[in-house]
Amino acid sequence: MPEQTIDERIQRAEVLIEALPYIKRFSGHILVVKVGGAAGAAADLDAVLEDIVLLRFVGMRPVIVHGGGAEISAWQERMGIETKFVNGLRVTDAPTMEIAKMVLTGKIGPDIVARIHTLGAGAIGLSGEDGPTLLVKPRADAGGADLGFVGDVAQVNAEPLLAILDQGRIPVMASIGLGYDGQAYNVNADTVAAELAIALHATKLILMTDVDGVRDAAGDLISELDATRAHELLSAGVIRDGMIPKVAAGLRATDGGCATHIIDARVPHALLLELLTERGVGTMLTRTAQP
Repeated sequence: MPEQTIDERIQRAEVLIEALPYIKRFSGHILVVKVGGAAGAAADLDAVLEDIVLLRFVGMRPVIVHGGGAEISAWQERMGIETKFVNGLRVTDAPTMEIAKMVLTGKIGPDIVARIHTLGAGAIGLSGEDGPTLLVKPRADAGGADLGFVGDVAQVNAEPLLAILDQGRIPVMASIGLGYDGQAYNVNADTVAAELAIALHATKLILMTDVDGVRDAAGDLISELDATRAHELLSAGVIRDGMIPKVAAGLRATDGGCATHIIDARVPHALLLELLTERGVGTMLTRTAQP
């Protein structure tokens, strides 16, 4: 690798100085980061986790929430189980629920914890059944569709997560909740992230996905999306499929006082760009239109 000139080294230092006000602002604050989509790929996940570990070492308190849709679908195919979605939510029968638990708590969660450890930070994996952290109720589809074991978060017990954070470690939460009936339920990871962000009084909710944000009817990226326009786009069907639960979760968190961002995990260091630079990436959700 060629030796850097003094100008190149100064430019690197200027990047760090640009980040300083944001590091000071968010030091000690809780950030909830939902990883999924492109972030589920090995190389992309490693890059995202590097960003999260860096944020941890500069004084922030990140919490990771993960889904595992692609791997769950792959296992459904291997087992000869049809994959069905309603409004972006996976229809979850009993065999699919078992696959989800196996994938989320037996593979993806432990893999994330191990990678964080290799980066020099501590992490503890858990699901909503542990504690229990997430108590859920069965979700009823507005159109009357049978979603199976799909849950809505009814109650969050933040104590296990706060205990992990107080140890200086990063909680890694799988998106499974415990029903009042003792049954495990599949909960959309974006929804889990939003409810945790509210319960933990997080400063930021970051939903990392495999698109560059929310787009309007013309296909243009929306940098700032207020609640009124978001509901209009949802009603018009412009926001559809897997983006529906993301926007709904973002609006829920934003209404609860947590700033929400939907960003593209395929952009190198998108998380650092969003949090530590003046100009972010993706879509920021707001309660009201910005002046």
